[in-house]
Amino acid sequence: MAARREMLLRCILGVLICSSNLFTVSQGVWLNLPPSGTKCVSEEIRNNVVVLCDYVVVSDDHSQIPTIAVKVTSPYGNTLHQNENVTHGQFAFTTQEGGNYLACFWVDGHVQGDVSVNIDWKTGIDAKDWDSVARKEKIEGVELELRKLEGVVESIHENLLYFKTREEEMRSVSETTNSRVALYSMLSLGVCIAVSALQMWHLKHYFQKKKLI
Repeated sequence: MAARREMLLRCILGVLICSSNLFTVSQGVWLNLPPSGTKCVSEEIRNNVVVLCDYVVVSDDHSQIPTIAVKVTSPYGNTLHQNENVTHGQFAFTTQEGGNYLACFWVDGHVQGDVSVNIDWKTGIDAKDWDSVARKEKIEGVELELRKLEGVVESIHENLLYFKTREEEMRSVSETTNSRVALYSMLSLGVCIAVSALQMWHLKHYFQKKKLI
């Protein structure tokens, strides 16, 4: 009976894991950098989220691998990571403000042709070191997978709250803009009416002065 329950639990766990893949936050990106110019990747991330990224230059010529430079900035333009003349590297940080985080790459030197860069970008629950968690809390197997799913559910819930807040902010901005546009339209109409009335009064006064009416 116990074995049957464990098998049922594993089946349910498998379904949940497949469902959670719809919300995965790990991104593998390939960039082909031109000899001159910059290419960037970005992601909108909420506040207090762990970000982990590994990048490496992929070259067929292992004797002479081209080098690149990378710069990562926050939504407010603060530099979170900067490196030059490298073939690989890693950066990690915890977001301090919600918004669009930008990572830019460019070739650092003179090369012939494009340079391929592989970027493994992870955020939130995907950036967590689950091996360390398993060793520290002495959990494994189904229990560890359940802990991962718990983290995924919490991450989804926090993302929904974040998007709800952003929606409220955008709605507030939209309503404020509409109010200002309506006020501006009324002021413009009032000015037009006042100018028209002034023109009519001026013409009437002019014609009376010339004794045309």
